[in-house]
Amino acid sequence: MGMEFPLSRLEPGESAVVSRVETGGAMGRRLRDLGLIAGTAVTCLGRSPWGDPSAYGFRGAVVALRARDCAGVRCTRGAQP
Repeated sequence: MGMEFPLSRLEPGESAVVSRVETGGAMGRRLRDLGLIAGTAVTCLGRSPWGDPSAYGFRGAVVALRARDCAGVRCTRGAQP
């Protein structure tokens, strides 16, 4: 497995696999409820003109997340499940 990095560092068109979610509280629960959990393949689909938020595709959904909200979602590049 490769080095971990925050989901917020994915560039449009890049994909990764979630390795863990360190975000706590209500936002962490919301991310998990959306299905952003370990093993989930995620793709950055685009960014707003000002760079934040970004659109991410995973589990058949498209979700816009601010960089600060997804900074605790740790990802790795590599084989997707």
